[in-house]
Amino acid sequence: MDILDYSVIAIYLITLLVIGFSLRGQQSKKDYFLAGRSLSWKPLLLSVMATQLSAVSFISAPAFVGFREGGGLIWLSYELAVPLAMLLLITTVLPTLYRSGVVSIYDYLERRFSTSTRICISVVFQFSRAFATGIMVYALSIILQGTMQVSSTQAILLIGVITVLYSLQGGMKAVVYGDAVQMVVIVLGTAICIAFGLNALGGWEHFLQLLPSERVSTLNFSSLGFDGDGFGFFPMVLGGVILYASYYGCDQSEAQRALSAKSESDLKKMMLANGIFRFPITLLYCLAGLVIGTLALNDANLLSQIPKDNPDWLMPVFILNYLPHGLIGLLVVAILAAAMSSLSSAINSLAAVSLEDYFKLTRKRAKPEGYLSHAKFAGLLWGGIILLLSLNAGDIAPTVIEAVNKVGSVFFGPVLAVFLLGMLTKKIKATQVNTGLMCGVLTNLSFAFFVEDMFWFWWNVTGFASTVIPAIILSVLSANDENDTATITTSGQRRLLIDKPIATLLLGYFCLLVVVCYLMPRWLQ
Repeated sequence: MDILDYSVIAIYLITLLVIGFSLRGQQSKKDYFLAGRSLSWKPLLLSVMATQLSAVSFISAPAFVGFREGGGLIWLSYELAVPLAMLLLITTVLPTLYRSGVVSIYDYLERRFSTSTRICISVVFQFSRAFATGIMVYALSIILQGTMQVSSTQAILLIGVITVLYSLQGGMKAVVYGDAVQMVVIVLGTAICIAFGLNALGGWEHFLQLLPSERVSTLNFSSLGFDGDGFGFFPMVLGGVILYASYYGCDQSEAQRALSAKSESDLKKMMLANGIFRFPITLLYCLAGLVIGTLALNDANLLSQIPKDNPDWLMPVFILNYLPHGLIGLLVVAILAAAMSSLSSAINSLAAVSLEDYFKLTRKRAKPEGYLSHAKFAGLLWGGIILLLSLNAGDIAPTVIEAVNKVGSVFFGPVLAVFLLGMLTKKIKATQVNTGLMCGVLTNLSFAFFVEDMFWFWWNVTGFASTVIPAIILSVLSANDENDTATITTSGQRRLLIDKPIATLLLGYFCLLVVVCYLMPRWLQ
């Protein structure tokens, strides 16, 4: 890297700080955490996609597809779950939460069940989100060491300090607009890498001749994920629906954006568009992996610079070797954006949840200006905690994208089950759902530590089922117990109301994606 690259990086970081400081002036907690419910679906869509897609995908999805042993386009099976998950959320969870007017989505659970339910789910969220974000920042800081020639600590501080500053000053508006900028940078950077990679390979036709055939397999119906095998169609789609529905609807870091929409109509448009546009962008990442992975396998110098035990170095090593100065700086910016979009979202959402919990438990009240001071302090505290976790994180999977999803899969199923039990049932009560939640989490922890042959995507399904089943059984057994009552009336429930045009579109799109994935190996061979 030279002065031109560092100048590009400096301009980007200064731009983020300007965005954050220019969006100050919040007057209330809804201004700070929900942007005053004034955001349209377009910037919210970019923000949602940036947090989920750019968090590790720019680095790790290409590494999985193009370089990881046992990887390839099979990762696309996971993306088939997105339209189905969006349909579930549009039909149930998100409209209910939006109408409730809450800032922390876990406040809804307190109204429906009890304070104990709220705290249980809140603790699960705070632990899993902080831990997963710490893993992501750590992994990307290691990548930055190779590109910027800085130490791990310096890389983490570079990512962390800038992100904390702009997200604390501008609140949710800064997070959303910062993410929108980052999403554009990520997509542009990926396209540039594909173009330079194809040029180095001698063009598209030559790329297809060199492309390893095992990398283009997309659908695997033979693997059920119970004999040490993984990445089969059924565990990835079934587990993926629960994972994505829980992440987008029951995880504060994503659901907070839905609650920031200026109308329920904008909320639905955002989720519908996310269900449609996620696949093409993920496919772009996958194409980058195929092109650059193929190049690495045919370039001994490039291959020698990628650690055998860390496929995530594929993209950074390619960037340093094949891109001109200036563009190297832009792609390093893309890596920074990948870390910052997730970190800013985590800081804002963790601050919202922990602060709402604090005031609920202590029964204290704060004036708007006092609340905002508390909010910024909470964000600063969580930023510090995540950075400390980043400094001490370790690898738990071959690629970062697997590690983050693996951690989430322990908790996503039980969390989604609790929200759906609250919204779609009238008789399930606090002690029953709390017991179910405990059963779901303990079941998944048992699988994670003691059952090596089960593919981790199934944890989403097992966690969901082992939460719902005990809660329903206990409800039936205690049908005559009148002492443990729900804290909101049946008007707080939501029937399963299906918007037929949206359902038809998303179900049809799911079928189209299955056909596309089925035909893709034929197109690439």
